Amino acid sequence: MLTFTVEKTDSLARLGTLVLPHGTVSTPCFMPVGTQGSVKTLTPAEVMGTGAEMIVCNTYHLYLRPGHGRVQAAGGLSKFIGWDRPILTDSGGFQVYSLAALTRVTDRGAEFQSHVDGSRHLFTPELVVEIQEALGPDIAMCLDECPPYPISRPVAEAAAARTSLWAERCCRTRKPETNLFGIVQGATYADLREESARALVALDLPGYAIGGLCLGEASNVTYEMVGRVTPLLPAERPRYLMGAGYPEDIVASVRLGIDMFDCVLPTRNGRTGTAFTASGRVAIRNSKHADESGSLDAACDCYTCRTFSRAYLRHLFVVGEALGPKLLTLHNISFFQRLMQGIRAAIGRGEFESWTSRFLSRYRTGADPAEKEKDR
Repeated sequence: MLTFTVEKTDSLARLGTLVLPHGTVSTPCFMPVGTQGSVKTLTPAEVMGTGAEMIVCNTYHLYLRPGHGRVQAAGGLSKFIGWDRPILTDSGGFQVYSLAALTRVTDRGAEFQSHVDGSRHLFTPELVVEIQEALGPDIAMCLDECPPYPISRPVAEAAAARTSLWAERCCRTRKPETNLFGIVQGATYADLREESARALVALDLPGYAIGGLCLGEASNVTYEMVGRVTPLLPAERPRYLMGAGYPEDIVASVRLGIDMFDCVLPTRNGRTGTAFTASGRVAIRNSKHADESGSLDAACDCYTCRTFSRAYLRHLFVVGEALGPKLLTLHNISFFQRLMQGIRAAIGRGEFESWTSRFLSRYRTGADPAEKEKDR
């Protein structure tokens, strides 16, 4: 089962320990995304070497390929992918809306057409729980309806109500040993968020996630929604903000009481040539790096930063060598783990606010101009 202990607080920021069947996770934590059972370009050993204690895999993708029955027959997801630490499986609700050709959503479930081969499927709350239990993760997620941003209030209201209904059905279906988290929805409407949170808390779940944010809304709106929801969630249960990946968003959300994070940003940006560093984001393809003999990030001791220059990393991307995306991904995952270690240490010392000010001052002022331009 799951045990969560809040070891120390610094205002609303929490230092905790999450004990799961496959190991212990220190919180606040960042979980690299291994959508299809693989953190792209990296081996499990390399991901572990960054300090990552838990990863996220995706129910939608693993259901379509290779199939949850095949994974179960292989001994479960941990054995199948060679990862002997905790795993969280997303329910696939977001992917149903973002990848598949969605045909109809009713209270029964979400009917969709596979993006792989065009075959038609129906995700019901019961089936999604069944799939995840076959995969065997440490934490499973309820099926939710995650509408895009922006969305009208009537659509958001219907999606939040349906998410609550589906959560009830997931609870009735799950085995007692399944660590099932509910997902708060409600788009950018605070009262809908609060209503969704109260409905989920009534189900007495092992943990709670906040979904449907970080989809393009302004950061202050994200923080407002998180700030309205977290006081309603049980203090003794872990809180998970889904899809939050920019360092400034993670820091702000820890300040609001969030314990768990995941995002594809470190891997996706690494593959496309953007590195996260203590001095901001760096676009390694930029010509100014062509003759830079210094490391990618002087504050980092990962293999990439210990071994290679910015000039070499740029060269790899310019000539299209696969090693370039791998090295930047390795660095980015290491950066996020180091970020979380810094956050945890600061909370432990009771210095989270002063640490945050120092971190953000350096991170924002040192950002690569090419990357600043992308944020406008």
